[in-house]
Amino acid sequence: MKFRPRPPDEPEINLIPFIDVLLVILIFLMLTTTYSKFTELQVSLPVANADAARDRPREIIVAIAADGRYAVNREPLEARSVEAVAAALRALVEKDSILIISADAAAPVQAVVTAMDAARREGLTRITFAAQTGK
Repeated sequence: MKFRPRPPDEPEINLIPFIDVLLVILIFLMLTTTYSKFTELQVSLPVANADAARDRPREIIVAIAADGRYAVNREPLEARSVEAVAAALRALVEKDSILIISADAAAPVQAVVTAMDAARREGLTRITFAAQTGK
């Protein structure tokens, strides 16, 4: 009897179980992942624990209202541009002046950035933010 040698079976990769496992992992990750929306953050600023305010002769106070209006040392400004705030600061800047930005908690961030940019243009490097004391 003459037996013929059997040709070796070609290895076959079965992808169906692999796809099933990946789908189960994908479903598990989708169900366990928490999605957060950064636009829904409720932020209430500013509150800080601070010492009582001290009277300093070289302080310049820039107040920013909730609607973005400015007042420099209690003098309201008509314009809301960087140039207008810088011009108001220019008249008050002395050597070693300290700028205190007193922004409303609901003030736009752009208004605070505008005040900081005006201070930079006038060479004020000592900037601090006023906050109410937290209890």
